[in-house]
Amino acid sequence: MTKGELAENYFRQGYNCSQAVALAFCDETGLDEELTSRLSIGFGGGIGRMREVCGAFCGTTFVLGALFEEDKSSVYKRVQELADTFKNQNGSLICRELLGLTDKAVPSPQAEKRTDEFYKKRPCTMIVHDAADALEAYINANKK
Repeated sequence: MTKGELAENYFRQGYNCSQAVALAFCDETGLDEELTSRLSIGFGGGIGRMREVCGAFCGTTFVLGALFEEDKSSVYKRVQELADTFKNQNGSLICRELLGLTDKAVPSPQAEKRTDEFYKKRPCTMIVHDAADALEAYINANKK
């Protein structure tokens, strides 16, 4: 199973976008699922469901920080490289833009119920899948 498939499975189980990507890499980070889930939960929904930076990309950033023990500038460079990949794949890093939302008002912090309709109207499942696959490819190409 690819990391993208694994991340998609976590998302479909009810984890948010950030958690889904981060959880797909527990075997790489050495962090257990419960801790990873707790540490990454606040980044979902574009950080606290404020629809800012996409949670799937936040999960990607979380994993990069866990895997690459380097100085800040080196990690920032890696984040920016993957941000370019993410933007090329999806058109934006911003959750509300990815969802096609024009209202910049802060939405309710209440998570939406996951239904078949939720999955049909949202690109999140695909974005989570693609983000995890891109991160997997990046890690494989940059292993020490």
